[in-house]
Amino acid sequence: MTLSKDLVAASATPIILAILQAKDSYGYAIIQKVQEISDHQIAWTDGMLYPVLHRLETAGFIESYWLDADSGRRRKYYHITTAGNEECALLKQQWSVVQHALQVLSEEYMK
Repeated sequence: MTLSKDLVAASATPIILAILQAKDSYGYAIIQKVQEISDHQIAWTDGMLYPVLHRLETAGFIESYWLDADSGRRRKYYHITTAGNEECALLKQQWSVVQHALQVLSEEYMK
């Protein structure tokens, strides 16, 4: 199944924030985590991810910092802020409302 671009775009912010609630991470690891948690049904590219990360940083929901990896390569890590945690909670509530509405409709049509 291929998810619509609209759904992928709409879900990017809450997914990224939820990942960063668990621990700080860098771009490639976020992409890999999304594939893992979606059973490889969501496949993000760098071109999709980094503009969202930039937007979240500009909004104050995340902060970035640089660390040297074991390989010696520098990686830009992202950390969720207090505002980001609050936004994530709000977005989770909104998604829950949508999920509930779809569940109710599904149950009504199965009767």
